[in-house]
Amino acid sequence: MKLTSAQLRAARALLRWSALDLAKASKVGVATVRRVEVMDGQIPVTAANKEALRRALEAGGVEFIDENGGGPGVRLRNAGK
Repeated sequence: MKLTSAQLRAARALLRWSALDLAKASKVGVATVRRVEVMDGQIPVTAANKEALRRALEAGGVEFIDENGGGPGVRLRNAGK
């Protein structure tokens, strides 16, 4: 699944995390988080960093949505799941 800078920004906003919060949770440098969030489209990071960012946000309760007519997106998981 692709991961875009817009999805990262939206996911972080849903969780009310700062760039530093995401950096700490993912063990990716804060400069990397900030750099990828200003890019358009897919994020230009290593596969390992991309997965670390994704895992951290998912652990925080974010679901990444594949393109299904409306394009890629994010949402918060239901508390009951």
